[in-house]
Amino acid sequence: MKNKIKIYLLLAVWGIGSVSCLDKYPEDAIQAGQAINTVDDANQAIIGIYAAFKDASLYSGNLTLLPDLQADLVYAVTGYTNQYGDVWRWNILSTNEDIQAVYGGLYAVINRCNFLLGYIPRVQAAETDDDALDKLDMIHGEALFARALCYSELIKLFCKSYESDAAAADELGVVLTSEYNTTTNLKRASLKDSYQFVLDDLEQAVVYLKIDEDEVTKNDLYNTSYFNEYTVYALRARVALYMKNYEDAIKYSSKVIDSGYYVLSSASTVYGNTGQSYYQYMWTNDNSTEIILKVGFTPTSYGGALGTIFFNYDYSTVRPDYVPAKWALDLYDSMDYRYVVFFQSYLTGYPHALQWPLLQKYWGNQSLFESYNIRHTSMPKVFRLSEQYLIRAEAYCQKENPNYGSAGKDISALRLARYMSYGSGTTLSKNNAMDVIEKERIKELYMEGFRLQDLKRWHKGFERKPQSESLNNGSSLKVEKDDARFVWPIPQNELDAPGTNIEPNESNK
Repeated sequence: MKNKIKIYLLLAVWGIGSVSCLDKYPEDAIQAGQAINTVDDANQAIIGIYAAFKDASLYSGNLTLLPDLQADLVYAVTGYTNQYGDVWRWNILSTNEDIQAVYGGLYAVINRCNFLLGYIPRVQAAETDDDALDKLDMIHGEALFARALCYSELIKLFCKSYESDAAAADELGVVLTSEYNTTTNLKRASLKDSYQFVLDDLEQAVVYLKIDEDEVTKNDLYNTSYFNEYTVYALRARVALYMKNYEDAIKYSSKVIDSGYYVLSSASTVYGNTGQSYYQYMWTNDNSTEIILKVGFTPTSYGGALGTIFFNYDYSTVRPDYVPAKWALDLYDSMDYRYVVFFQSYLTGYPHALQWPLLQKYWGNQSLFESYNIRHTSMPKVFRLSEQYLIRAEAYCQKENPNYGSAGKDISALRLARYMSYGSGTTLSKNNAMDVIEKERIKELYMEGFRLQDLKRWHKGFERKPQSESLNNGSSLKVEKDDARFVWPIPQNELDAPGTNIEPNESNK
């Protein structure tokens, strides 16, 4: 057991200084062969992989917040703590510790997956119990999916957008590793090969994670913290959209939407005796029929606090580091209940006494806050049904022969769930479709980590103009489309690590 604990801790460590995140076999490590010998050992390893996703550098912190902070959705407030300040000001260096943490955190999970995957054949060969082998198959699928998810996030942040197969073959991707104890000279694969690696993992994962429809009910899949067949489809749909493979984006988002296992949370129907709508309850209690995958927290095991920078509540006053951009607030019309759920006006505790609608979407899980004084901590929702509707609507509009009617139905379905009253359908055409979809993505996915990638793949820039009590340095900023800083720099410690041959991004220069 001590050996297992030590190896799991070693897997979680990522490099500092000149040590690479990919330098996965330190000299003092316990040999991996001593760690995973049985299905129970493999189960403990997959538990460790799930736990690793709680890291505050990932979905409960940097991975979710930084892309949207860097974009145009929020403004730093005069007097703020300077948390993430360099990223918001677009002073993005290869030595930025917050970006290094994302890179390292994702590769730490990948390292865990490679470690486990390398020993599954050995455990499988030694096991004879059918139930145990079925369990091992599920573990195998979970590890493949976790690796694919991490690589998809690395590609999204550290690579250029995918324009075509031919162009992607000449663009830099990420460092691909499928073995834990590798001694090969590490270098970046092409963008095309990087995405293909993700697709290959997902193709295998879905076989092992297939749902037996005779043994599950609708209540078994939604609101889960575990990977399954439909989390695979949700990621396939997202990746297909990013690859501009619109037919596949429609195919896989439809598998999720049409499955019947997930239902959009209504903004106009009250959940039990809570006094909250189903939609509001999703954000206050992290429980919903539309959550496809969330990172599960408990009072003794939780990650970062997504809501801290939007409140910094100290039981007497609020001093937010960042407040919503007025232009984004103005996108919501009077019948859109998302505004009420996401934002509430507060008088801040700053000397300038700014009063502004603050982002309460991440105020925090009520039970964690009220019972344990754990502030501003929400369970990250990695995949939601609403994103799948938005993926499919965009794909319908962007495919070779657009289907604006079907796209309009998807936007209408989403709005019917979010508006207090939505009496008419959504009419889309070549002239307005992408404008409507862009705005709907902002309103639905606000501060969930999608905006920077959306601007990058749409080849759009943005401009910040000062608003009330916004920080002078950064409030006046114009970013042109395809600016090199839309792609994050490869961490400098990675470039400098001995034994690697990793090429930098343009933003490194």
